[in-house]
Amino acid sequence: MTTQQPIKIAILAMGGEGGGVLADWIVDMGEANGWVAQTTSVPGVAQRTGATIYYVELFPEAAARADGGQPVLALMPLPGDVDLVLASELMEAGRAVQRGLVTPDRTTLIASTHRVYSIAEKSAMGDGRVDSRELLAHAGRAAHRFIRFDMAQAAEDAGSVISAVLFGALAGSGVLPFGRAQFEATIERGGVGVKPSLRAFGAAFARAQSEEGEAPAPALPPAAPPQPRHPAVRALVERVQKDFAPAQHALLLEGVRRLIDYQDPAYAGLYLDRAAALQSLASPALLEVAARHLALWMSYEDTARVASLKIRATRFDRVRDESRVQADQLLAIHEYMHPRLQEICETLPAGLGRWLMRTGWARGLVERFTQKGRVVQTSSLHGYLLLSTVAGMGRWRRSTLRYADENRRIEAWLAEIAATAARNTELAIEVAQCQRLVKGYSDTHERGLRNYDTVMAALRRAGDALAPATLRELRNAALADEHGHQLQAALVRHALA
Repeated sequence: MTTQQPIKIAILAMGGEGGGVLADWIVDMGEANGWVAQTTSVPGVAQRTGATIYYVELFPEAAARADGGQPVLALMPLPGDVDLVLASELMEAGRAVQRGLVTPDRTTLIASTHRVYSIAEKSAMGDGRVDSRELLAHAGRAAHRFIRFDMAQAAEDAGSVISAVLFGALAGSGVLPFGRAQFEATIERGGVGVKPSLRAFGAAFARAQSEEGEAPAPALPPAAPPQPRHPAVRALVERVQKDFAPAQHALLLEGVRRLIDYQDPAYAGLYLDRAAALQSLASPALLEVAARHLALWMSYEDTARVASLKIRATRFDRVRDESRVQADQLLAIHEYMHPRLQEICETLPAGLGRWLMRTGWARGLVERFTQKGRVVQTSSLHGYLLLSTVAGMGRWRRSTLRYADENRRIEAWLAEIAATAARNTELAIEVAQCQRLVKGYSDTHERGLRNYDTVMAALRRAGDALAPATLRELRNAALADEHGHQLQAALVRHALA
């Protein structure tokens, strides 16, 4: 009896990426060339659009006949017993490593380096993204051989799908005992999307044979200093170049650009006034952190800002590209909106907004009309004009209740940074980064602000006794869950509750 083992292949792909087609291609190629082939699949949501593990085993018919029967093939991959893993996305490659399917003694890992962020990454209150560099390093250590490049981009360039790119990379790797012609014949037998699939296959085949790593990014030439034509904008640029160190120019100019887009040049000038006060604290590291978060806070998301972002041409173009809308197709975009009474009050002039918040009969009247949300088709003329009107209210932003509240909080935050910097610069940097807690709008903003107030109250209670690492821990705990349970546990642990 032969001791030959099957070739064991695991494919990890998300919904709509053709993982099943890829598995079927491998089975068809094997059966057409004298191999016994079997494929199974185990669906799993994996907190995204339907990630599935497809498992294929190949065994030569000649060896089976020599043994006098049919081989018994497995239905599932086992940790430490997989020859080849194909992953349609970098996190899926990481999941394969985590499951033990990739081992340094035998497994060839072929993976795309692009990312499709999971629900957990998207919904994190802070930056919940997993570091792609860590995923790549971990996969490289775990695999016997690691072939990787951006296969989603390769598929898009070829007008095909990522399964064809993975099939080409598999052929180029030389792991399977089949030649290029046999791979291509398999695609042709499928009869669907043959030409674009062969284009994608050929590009991936060459890429896999020429290199096993991501091509190094070309060095970017130094950015030319901006030369705006508008005199007010030009004066802001010159002010940055004159009053701040060259190392801070890129960051501050981006802050200026963001706030001009958000409001106007005068508002960007207020940003530079505040940055100049931060610069007087004589800590470049503190200025860099605080100036970045100051620009983010000053461009807080109110109803006018949200409406403006939803009707921008760049957003329509992005949705059209992501949906792959063809020239003969129409695109309709529907937005669900449910403004709360508080958001309506915050959009009004400060005095009127406060009156509405505290006047019972007026509150009740407004709430009667805002109990239910509504769907607005922003791609229609009516929906576009409706949001355009709301976006246009941004010109009166400085008079609104929301601006008064946010401006007061920003000034208090800057004063806290300055007072803390006089005692402990490292702690002041952590105070500056607490702005990360204040973001979004509606319920998200309310929860973040509540956590921010809790953390800052703990800072004031502890005073100089609070270590920078402790404040960092409190901030990270506040970002860890939206309900504040981990923050409360951290406060109790440090006797700050």
